[in-house]
Amino acid sequence: MQPARIAELLEPYLGPPGARRLAPDVYDRISTYIDLLQRWNARVNLTAIRNEEEIVTRHFGESLFAAHRLFAPDTFIAEDSPDTGRDVAGYKKSLSHRGRALMGRVMGSEKSGALAAVVPVADVGSGAGFPGIPLKLYAPEISLTLIESNHKKATFLKELARTLTLTNINIQTARAETLTPSSFDVVTLRAVERFEQILPIAASLLAPEGRLALLIGSAQFPVARTILCDLAWSAPIAIPNSQSRILAVARKPASL
Repeated sequence: MQPARIAELLEPYLGPPGARRLAPDVYDRISTYIDLLQRWNARVNLTAIRNEEEIVTRHFGESLFAAHRLFAPDTFIAEDSPDTGRDVAGYKKSLSHRGRALMGRVMGSEKSGALAAVVPVADVGSGAGFPGIPLKLYAPEISLTLIESNHKKATFLKELARTLTLTNINIQTARAETLTPSSFDVVTLRAVERFEQILPIAASLLAPEGRLALLIGSAQFPVARTILCDLAWSAPIAIPNSQSRILAVARKPASL
């Protein structure tokens, strides 16, 4: 698929004009990703979507929408800080004190204002790599762990990471409950089986004040909020060009 068409399709998911955008070479890497996904999909059931434009909008678009909300600093501070009851200046100070990183607007720029700390991110049930790999393409500074217990899918993820020359990425062919608790600043979850059973496991991986990001149907949000009632939930955000898909983000309290 042509990178220019990919860029056109992804534009609605990357925030308002002036928000952080993907580096030009990322669109070429997404094109390579789609080619590899289509080849592997003939042997391993990675996605039921076969149309390439749908793959771009439904998989990459949704994942990059989450990336923008999680790692664009102005968006993160303005929308997340009220949930904690702190003012923006105090919130920035606490993030710096904890060593959390907020990424700059221009990928790869030393003038972007990115902090030195690395954000550890875990994607539970990665499958074909969504949303984890697009998060890494958007914010290469993160330290990404992909958790996928299916050996064939994990093999695909390893081949994908090698093909895209991704660094600081760890692929765990294991169940999420076997990983060390409280290890990650961000944990993502999308399109997993046994949703209600996986939610507490995903939340257990969060470090204090870490964020759980769910890409789910709107009908699943009340379920998630009931099961994880100890987390501080922000209002869900509708995903562009979708009738029912949302991004729901919850923060783990410092004392939990």
